[in-house]
Amino acid sequence: MICHAGDIVAQDDGRGVTRRLNRLEYQNTLRELLGVNVDFQELLPQDGSADGFDNVGDALHTSSFLLERYLEAATIALDRAVANQPRPELVKLRYSLKDAHQVKTTTEKVYRTSDDDERVVMFSSSAWNAVTLSPFYPRDPGNYRFRISAAAVQSSNRPVTWQVDAGLMLMTGKQHLVGYFDAQADMSTVVEFTDELEPRNTIRILPYGLATAHEVNKIGAEEYEGPGVAIEWVEVEGPLHDVWPPASHRLIFGDLPQESAPIYNQSKRVEVVANDAAADADRILRQFCRRAFRRSVTDNDVAPFSSLVQAKLTEGRSFEQAVRVGLSAVMVSPQFLFLQEKPGTLDDFAVASRLSYFLWRTMPDEQLLTLAEQGKLKDPDTLHQQIERMLTDSKSMAFVKDFVGQWLNLRDLDFTKPGRLLYPEFDDMLKESMLRETELFFNEVLTRDLSLLNFIASDFSMLNGRLAKHYGIPDIDGWEFRRVALPPDSHRGGVLTMASVLKVTANGTYTSPVMRGVFVMDRILGMPPSPPPENVAGLVPDVRGATTIREQLMKHRAEESCASCHVEIDPPGFALESFDVIGGWRERYRLSGWARDAQEVVLNGQKMRYYNGAKVDCADVLSDDRAFTNIDEFKAILLTDKDQIARALARKLLIFGTGASIRAADEPRIEAIVAKVREQNYGLRTLVHEIVKDALFQTK
Repeated sequence: MICHAGDIVAQDDGRGVTRRLNRLEYQNTLRELLGVNVDFQELLPQDGSADGFDNVGDALHTSSFLLERYLEAATIALDRAVANQPRPELVKLRYSLKDAHQVKTTTEKVYRTSDDDERVVMFSSSAWNAVTLSPFYPRDPGNYRFRISAAAVQSSNRPVTWQVDAGLMLMTGKQHLVGYFDAQADMSTVVEFTDELEPRNTIRILPYGLATAHEVNKIGAEEYEGPGVAIEWVEVEGPLHDVWPPASHRLIFGDLPQESAPIYNQSKRVEVVANDAAADADRILRQFCRRAFRRSVTDNDVAPFSSLVQAKLTEGRSFEQAVRVGLSAVMVSPQFLFLQEKPGTLDDFAVASRLSYFLWRTMPDEQLLTLAEQGKLKDPDTLHQQIERMLTDSKSMAFVKDFVGQWLNLRDLDFTKPGRLLYPEFDDMLKESMLRETELFFNEVLTRDLSLLNFIASDFSMLNGRLAKHYGIPDIDGWEFRRVALPPDSHRGGVLTMASVLKVTANGTYTSPVMRGVFVMDRILGMPPSPPPENVAGLVPDVRGATTIREQLMKHRAEESCASCHVEIDPPGFALESFDVIGGWRERYRLSGWARDAQEVVLNGQKMRYYNGAKVDCADVLSDDRAFTNIDEFKAILLTDKDQIARALARKLLIFGTGASIRAADEPRIEAIVAKVREQNYGLRTLVHEIVKDALFQTK
């Protein structure tokens, strides 16, 4: 028998190599460990990925450059967590948008105001008419609570949606979306939210889906009869601290007095106070290491970091400065950066970490650590209770967002932006709605333990007004999402027909049956095709309409070297051809210019800049000679092999949950999981339970 080096490594390391935290896990862990929320996605380099996920140990490399960035991140996080200044003054103010710079100085007649009240009615959705809360620019960083009273006016008894952005409102400043909100018709509604702001940051308000500034201005806001949003007042309170020093500081220093000058007298030699300082530092480090290392710690575990702190105290550093050196060292140590899993059956601490990073994407909480210390976590009843507790907790949305984002490639939703010429209806709210639908749908199936076959075909989805309009489903208004029964003729239902998936499997101009076919085979069926031969150019559909993608692919499939793969890849892709690059239903292809048989398009009395071209033909025949004429028939074919759908998803969840690729030796265990899930109507929550209970999850 010949043994390769890789075989020996795999045998020594178990199912996978020892893996480090990826940058999202690192960021989430610092948030829980220190009680601060800092975004390190730009500071830390992007992680490698394998099998579609960026938490697989084989792809997570470490370098001196990365360690330097980790040290920088630790310093930034400690700066935010440790309070060595007096408590910031609490600001609690109420503003009117009448005092905002845009409203006071604009020459466009797009705002309606009155001397009798403080409200400002906004009628324009043009970006330059967004109103920045310019009287408010906080001095101190922290969480600020906003309360905004708004009402829809002249809206024919329908809600009007408006958005809030936050950040540094300069041309080069960075902003982020706080959220979308609904103003109810002729009724004041108070919206409350909390957002973390840096100094000099503020918020900006902009209605969605209203007229352009030009349309309003030519009539004047006083005479304009279209819908608008009345912002009646804005209240701001912050920075919010229930106690001082804040919780982040107390997580480290406990009840020790806050230090603005050295706590311990170091004017001469430190031996006089070293015992007190050393004892406090040792206690702090011991508690911190237990949480950071995600296990019980020994004197030997803590000793190197205590020595660093003692050395800094001896140099004359303040107690805070000395302790920070030790904490920083902890946060770049292998015990913190790497998940400590030994080959074979995992101990309770390793199970606690694996479970927590699976379902919460962060470190174990105190309850998990305590159960691990007591050796109770792997008890079947206890483990079941913990899985249920964790899935019920709001922190499980981190699992939903991260898993769905990678499983379905939704992280690439911003990778392309559809051109305004061909897809003028695409906007940021539609994009946000696309992503939200898929995440909420997955969470609905998970929460209610619905059949995972809903990912193929479902009679409901999670929709708001913007997405319902995109899908052609009437009588749904506003931003708020709700579970909606799909009309039988909608052709929707399941993730394949969600706009988010359809967008990430296309580019901004055209769809490709090859790209979508590969996606279905890999992400949904778990049967990724072989990569194409070298020097084979990809097909680019002719958006001028001279040839169709089907005509081009037929020529491609005539090539002997291509036919064997394309006979598998193309049919799933053609089944989705009735959906355009933003997931809209289409009967004909859109063309960027006039061509033979092209048709002009008029919507709401306005001529579009694109044309309708050839009819879409989404029929095809699978490699086993089963034919379909549309997406509904194709989904019915997929559902004839329910086990394969469950098997494919089980593999994806196992890779994501364990950070290790699937081996041939793992397949019998996967079949056992599928068999148990089959008995429970393929419930998704059941699948998660069975994965965590299985030896594949509890061994390395």
